[in-house]
Amino acid sequence: MTQETLQANEPVERRAIRSFVKRTGRTTAGQTKALSELGPKFILPYQEGTLDFVATYADRTGATGQNNLQSKPLVLEIGFGMGEATAQIAALLPDTNFLCCEVHDPGVGALLKRIGEQDLRNIRICAHDAVEVIDHMLPLQCLDGVHIFFPDPWHKARHNKRRLIQAPLVAKLAARLKVGGYIHCATDWQAYAEQILEVLSAEPLLKNTALLSNPELHGYAPKPHYRPLTKFENRGLKLGHGVWDVVFERV
Repeated sequence: MTQETLQANEPVERRAIRSFVKRTGRTTAGQTKALSELGPKFILPYQEGTLDFVATYADRTGATGQNNLQSKPLVLEIGFGMGEATAQIAALLPDTNFLCCEVHDPGVGALLKRIGEQDLRNIRICAHDAVEVIDHMLPLQCLDGVHIFFPDPWHKARHNKRRLIQAPLVAKLAARLKVGGYIHCATDWQAYAEQILEVLSAEPLLKNTALLSNPELHGYAPKPHYRPLTKFENRGLKLGHGVWDVVFERV
């Protein structure tokens, strides 16, 4: 998954938020084929200019019936791993457009493969640092939602500063949400869940609706219907591991 890392060898004033640590990994033949055949249709090149959302989500498969693109909700996902949950959510919500950031080539290939197998047309992938995508490609108040599922917990205390969910990134995301839009984070690491809850609670543009609707959950939200249980998560639940969902809305 993606995560924020600070470049420890650089002076403090030169350190910048990043949304990932680049990892190597084996790309399968199927993923390589998907990258070659579907990449040109569904991968967006990074650009230092605002996206044209209508052009971005115009159907590139030759199918018809793509009216009202301007009015469709837009959800940003940061770090989709191998794309299992992303594809399931996109299939469940065909009238929502998804902009998905991931720099891990096998993961990008895996999601492209799912796009082809399931004939999904509402996903676009940006294989680039999500922070730069947010800064340069997304205007203020353009998003209806943000998904960040199971980011790297960096569980050792000395590595906690590398976690993705930090105040500067949350401020960027909140500014790009429409009023009523949401940020949904999920983690299976309780200490990280507590940090996420604290950081989002401190952002003045966000409110935690779970405090009013589900006070017995102490600020955490019930799992929203659209987030599926992945094989990895299911295995953890069977072993007694917890999962915490945090959902805040833009005010």
